Amino acid sequence: MPKMSSEAAAPYQRTTLHGPTMGTRWSVSLDAETALDLTALGQNLAIAVGQVDEQMSPWKPNSDLMRLNHAPVDTWVDLPTEIMDVLDCALDICRLSAGAFDPGVGALVDAWGFGAVRDAPDAVAIRSARQPAPRPTHECLELDRPAGRARKRAPLQLDLCGIAKGYAVDRMTKVLQQHGVQNALVALDGELRAVGGQASGASWAVALEQPETGRRAVHGVIELQDLAVATSGDYRRYLAVGNARLAHSMDARRAAPVNNAVASVTVLASSCMHADAWATALLVSGPGEGLSMAQRMGLEVLFLLRRSEGLVEMGLGRFGSPATL
Repeated sequence: MPKMSSEAAAPYQRTTLHGPTMGTRWSVSLDAETALDLTALGQNLAIAVGQVDEQMSPWKPNSDLMRLNHAPVDTWVDLPTEIMDVLDCALDICRLSAGAFDPGVGALVDAWGFGAVRDAPDAVAIRSARQPAPRPTHECLELDRPAGRARKRAPLQLDLCGIAKGYAVDRMTKVLQQHGVQNALVALDGELRAVGGQASGASWAVALEQPETGRRAVHGVIELQDLAVATSGDYRRYLAVGNARLAHSMDARRAAPVNNAVASVTVLASSCMHADAWATALLVSGPGEGLSMAQRMGLEVLFLLRRSEGLVEMGLGRFGSPATL
């Protein structure tokens, strides 16, 4: 059951709803009219984010994602509309990013110990995951949107962790709008989306985290109004191999974890699903290819790069002009 707390702010009431999901927690801060049924709203938010988890989790053996993963090649699998929407977006960004974002990295994620199968790298599994030579998932997965089904055209293990949390934020945003909420901030890990601004007219202030392991610190503040933001980085889950930091994000093109000195990438977009996937794509791409890609796609993005002199910023859009590499 979602929990809530509130404080008076006539004629609106500032309320926070929150609950567990996907191994973490979701939260919603909102300025709501006092007539709003907060109990019903909290329940519907929990149902929406729970449905995403039930459909798209690689940790739940009976999820729709795992049904598709376990299905034989060239076999059509009926899927709910929600996961079809996410797969459609994932394949689109896979194409646009030239495979930097690729949902077909499930075997690599498991082999390196970041998934549900094991908690440490396994050399045999890594060699197996690298065979055969990788093909981008948009060439291996076929969607039949009118019929609500998908089929693999080659052996493929999907992982939607680079996009599903962003989609869950969008689903919660839709629930808020259906309840008539016009001023709210939705959060799930590093993915957030603002519904309007605060009732006072001010934007929602969101902290950009300093990419440091073992402590929480603020690098800067982003103001959001009818906008989503997502951050991907190498500082929460990674492997230290000598002096190298191998991020939990996988580069499907190299069939290996990301290791490119990008500490974090923050992306602004109208939907959190797109911000989430593009943050992953740019983290995988690295500063050179990633900056060119962000410019080509017209993205507002901030890279934080690890350099000998410390963190270096490189940004586009509201984050400023790109720095020299």
